[in-house]
Amino acid sequence: MWGLVRLLLAWLGGWGCMGRLAAPVPAWAGSRGHSGPTLLRTRRSWVWNQFFVIEEYSGPEPVLIGKLHSDVDRGEGRTKYLLTGEGAGTVFVIDEATGNIHVTKSLDREEKAQYVLLAQAVDRASNRPLEPPSEFIIKVQDINDNPPVFPLGPYHATVPEMSNVGTSVIQVTAHDADDPSYGNSAKLVYTVLDGLPFFSVDPQTGVVRTAIPNMDRETQEEFLVVIQAKDMGGHMGGLSGSTTVTVTLSDVNDNPPKFPQSLYQFSVVETAGPGTLVGRLKAQDPDLGDNALMAYSILDGEGSEAFSISTDSQGQDGLLTVRKPLDFETRRSYTFRVEATNTLIDPAYLRRGPFKDVASVRVVVQDAPEPPTFTQATYHLIVPENKAPGTLVGQISASDLDSPASPIRYSILPYSDPERCFSIEPEDGTIRTAVLLDREARVWHNLTVLATELDSSAQSSHVQVAIQTLDENDNAPQLAEPYDIFVCDSAAPGQLIQVIRALDRDEVGNSSQVSLQGPVGPDANFTVRDNRDGSASLLLPSRPAPARQAPYLVPIELWDWGQPPLSSTATVTISVCRCRPDGSMASCWPEAQLSPTGLSTGALLAIVTCMGTLLALVVLFVALRRQKQEALMVLEEEDVRENIITYDDEGGGEEDTEAFDIAALQNPDGAAPPAAGPPVRRDVLPRTRAPRQPRPPGPADVTQLLALRLREADEDPSVPPYDSVQVYGYEGRGSSCGSLSSLGSGSEAGGVPGPTEPLDDWGPLFRTLAELYGAKEPPAP
Repeated sequence: MWGLVRLLLAWLGGWGCMGRLAAPVPAWAGSRGHSGPTLLRTRRSWVWNQFFVIEEYSGPEPVLIGKLHSDVDRGEGRTKYLLTGEGAGTVFVIDEATGNIHVTKSLDREEKAQYVLLAQAVDRASNRPLEPPSEFIIKVQDINDNPPVFPLGPYHATVPEMSNVGTSVIQVTAHDADDPSYGNSAKLVYTVLDGLPFFSVDPQTGVVRTAIPNMDRETQEEFLVVIQAKDMGGHMGGLSGSTTVTVTLSDVNDNPPKFPQSLYQFSVVETAGPGTLVGRLKAQDPDLGDNALMAYSILDGEGSEAFSISTDSQGQDGLLTVRKPLDFETRRSYTFRVEATNTLIDPAYLRRGPFKDVASVRVVVQDAPEPPTFTQATYHLIVPENKAPGTLVGQISASDLDSPASPIRYSILPYSDPERCFSIEPEDGTIRTAVLLDREARVWHNLTVLATELDSSAQSSHVQVAIQTLDENDNAPQLAEPYDIFVCDSAAPGQLIQVIRALDRDEVGNSSQVSLQGPVGPDANFTVRDNRDGSASLLLPSRPAPARQAPYLVPIELWDWGQPPLSSTATVTISVCRCRPDGSMASCWPEAQLSPTGLSTGALLAIVTCMGTLLALVVLFVALRRQKQEALMVLEEEDVRENIITYDDEGGGEEDTEAFDIAALQNPDGAAPPAAGPPVRRDVLPRTRAPRQPRPPGPADVTQLLALRLREADEDPSVPPYDSVQVYGYEGRGSSCGSLSSLGSGSEAGGVPGPTEPLDDWGPLFRTLAELYGAKEPPAP
């Protein structure tokens, strides 16, 4: 167990002392001298108080800061002291024999403020703990070694101009890395080093405020303020740091516009058209942005009639322009006043107003060569139609305002009168007709008359002249359209057939003043009734019109009420037709004559087309039938093998034509022995043919004829190998049933024996072949 443990601190030149280790306190039950049983003593854990080490201390050798000692240590050198924890062995070292603790290097509180260490005494020989380990803390005592700093500096701030005293601008904040809980190392005080007397700063909070009123941006826009922060409460010996605050005064509308001069003079040519720029007026306003925007206006009515003023896109200059055409001969100068006003006015600064200014403007109109001027802007003339060429229409007049006595020449532009209907006198501008005019062909004639100064052909002007042709009653009325109508033969007497309308091209005798009249009298087939509105009703009379094939031609007389009155006669065609129950036309007499059978042309064409198609199909069918019969017909002079080829039976393949040797195509078992004599060449056609057997009497039978030709081919050894029927009839040697070909096989007529076994024994697959070669003969009794 630990005995008394002490930590000795050397108080050397300002070193702090460590707290004392509390001694163990025994715990007793009962009072002293008690006769009861003795209780065991309970040991309390050791408690170390905090102690301090001054930072930034440095020396040539490690500095002793304390000593560790145990009551177990008798000075025999058997006790060894150990130190573990933060900085043990590097920052702090201990003498194992004496327990002295030294610091080996300078400490910085801002890097690490305290160290937690563990002290223990052990046996030197066995390293057995002699006392339980005890923990203690070494704190680094702060000194004023860090000046204040402004981490957010330098600063920029804005404050409106003309602000009141004490208006907050910005707050600056400095930081001191020293310990604020120990002394005044971190106690800061703010002061203004540069920027007085315009700004001040709160010593404790660092809030920068305005110090004087009515700071004018137009006088000085920007201020540089230097703020200092000093620790130690601002006392002597404290460390300090500084920063800059750039304060900008923002603009307010505290200045009215002002014209730099009281009179402006401009000049403009009289030929300048509306919208022409005369000049610029600029009122000065030292404010910025929207506070400097201005609007211009003309105060006098005299100037506002001839000129107008507006603000440019920047809102600064006034643009003076021509409003209406100017005339030097009428007025040579204008004088008026122009006012400039701020568009945005702050009520807080109305006392500095008024925010407007007035200047005088004089505009001089300059003379310029002008083209001739017509007495009217446009001319409207009239002339009756059908007047003889040379009839006076009217007169055009123009003059030179610069020189009224200067002669003027007149002409009509050709594009405005392509038909040359009018002419004009070059000297006096008199317009006359050149052709006979017809109002019904053209009512208006739009001419362009050109007036040119005789002394200067470059000075010319033109004017529009509209000539209207007046109407005369020169057209007789006529029907509005040709009328070709029909009436049912069953119509009742007095029935309305058609309303006939008239048309009059004249304006004097228009269609509403036209009268119509038809034939009258007992012999009239139809009745025409005038409606007195330019139309007439065509009616059936009380006596029906006699039926006839030709249509009726009804004459209609038309006349107007003009001066002089004109009339004409027209004809209305009426056909009497047979009608359906609904009143629509079924047929008329002329149509009945054209198609008495009632069949139309389209129906006749359809019938003829069908008949032609059927006839072509019949002819084609007969031709195909005849061709098929000719193909099946067998003639006596034809070669049998040609007919057999058409059956297109499949042969045995290439092995049947090897070397073109007919012996390979014959059945080796049923072949006859070769005849005596020289061998016959089988690769060429023989010169002599074997005699054919006579045709059996009676009607021609295809089966018998084929059997006859087959027997001849079997018995003829001179048949060349190109006979396709003989070649493809061979089945080959490997067949169990032998050869199916007739080549090389014998017949009853030649005495050659037939197959060794009947075809009926080959099974159902060869039933058809057995039927072709004949059924099996029954055995003889």
